Amino acid sequence: MVKSFILMIQFLTRLPIKKQIEMERDTLAKGTLFFPLVGIIIGSIAGIVYYLLNFINSDLASFGAVFAIVFTTGGLHVDGLSDTADGFFSGRSREKVLEIMKDSRVGSFGVIAIVFILLLKYILIRSLPYSFVLKTLILSCGISRLGASFLFSFGKSAKPGGLGNMFTGKDSIKYLIISFIIFTSIGFLIEKAIFAISLITVFTFDLFLMKYSYRMIGGFTGDVYGAAIELGEVVSIFTFLVVRLWI
Repeated sequence: MVKSFILMIQFLTRLPIKKQIEMERDTLAKGTLFFPLVGIIIGSIAGIVYYLLNFINSDLASFGAVFAIVFTTGGLHVDGLSDTADGFFSGRSREKVLEIMKDSRVGSFGVIAIVFILLLKYILIRSLPYSFVLKTLILSCGISRLGASFLFSFGKSAKPGGLGNMFTGKDSIKYLIISFIIFTSIGFLIEKAIFAISLITVFTFDLFLMKYSYRMIGGFTGDVYGAAIELGEVVSIFTFLVVRLWI
C-alpha cells in the first residue's frame, strides 16, 4: 500500500519523492485508493498558499492558489487539457485526433483551453468567501481525482497497451469503492449538502466526458484523464460557489 501511495504522488504530482517504484498492474490498481488523498494534499497546499498571500490582497492570494495547483502537479493536467482541446476540436478523424494529441506542439485550441481554465479557476477562487476557500480547494481537488479514478477503473484505453489499461479490472474497482467510502465520509464531515451536490455534479460531468471521448477516439488517453481532472476541479469549485450562495 505504501508503494502505491508513493507511486500515486509521483504519478499525479511533481512533489520531490525520489524513490523508484515500478508501474506494475497490482501497484497501480491499489493506487486508485489514493487518488482523492493526493487531491487533498494538492488542495491543502493551494489553500495554505491562499491564506498566506491573503495578508497582501485576495487577488494575489487567488492567483497564488491557482499557481500552487499548477506548480504542484507540474502542469501535467493542464497540458493534458490542452492536448485534448487541440485534438477534440480539430474536426478530424479518430486517427488524426490521436496523432494531434501526441504532438508536443500546442495549437490554438490548446492555448485557448489553458487560458480559459486558469482564468476561470482564478475567478472562481476569488469569488469564494474567505473562510470557505480551504475546504473548497481540499474537497474539489479530491472530488476531481476521485472522478478520474472512476474513469480509470471503468473506462477503456483508446490505444492498445495504454496506461489506463493497467488501472482497469476487479481489483481497481474494489479499491475505488473503498476510496469512495473513505473520501465521502471525510467530505460529509466537512461540508454535507454542498459536498454531496458537488460530487454528483462532477461524476455526472465525467459520464458525459466519457461518452464524448468514446465517440471521438473510442476511449481514453492520458491527456483526457488530465483534462477530466482540470475540468472536474472547475466544475466542483463552481458548484461549491453557486450552492454556497443559495444556502
